[in-house]
Amino acid sequence: MKKEQREIIIPKEKAIFWLDKNGRWHNVHGKFEHKKIIDYFHSSIKKDQNGYYLSQKREDVQEKVYFHYEDTALFAVDLIKDNDITLILNTQKQVELKPRNLFIRDDNLYMRMGEETIKFTERGLMKISDLLEYDNDQYFMRVKNRRYKILQK
Repeated sequence: MKKEQREIIIPKEKAIFWLDKNGRWHNVHGKFEHKKIIDYFHSSIKKDQNGYYLSQKREDVQEKVYFHYEDTALFAVDLIKDNDITLILNTQKQVELKPRNLFIRDDNLYMRMGEETIKFTERGLMKISDLLEYDNDQYFMRVKNRRYKILQK
């Protein structure tokens, strides 16, 4: 006989970790240092109507921990350039670059993806920098011989 799945929900007010504006995990002891733990946390990020949370299954328990984040929970950490440009997010999800959805805020590059916002990390910016242009105080992205204006907010 199959055991019934229990769900434990921890609200973000009680979470003991958070994500800073650069996509780095922290707790009261400081910034996380172990790559495997960092990668595990990033790959566990999910979203529902109550916000972003980390999800973990242990035996018959599903745990959801909602967490604070300073700017956004999604970051473009790498990209794949072939016929199209694919962003690799901190969650390991891959999404197509949509130049029309790019914007700049506080000297950071973002992309809108539906209701979610993706922020480019330093590494993500380095990987995409050859596509960026600056002309007359305005940023552009050149993709497939088209030039897209990047809005500043």
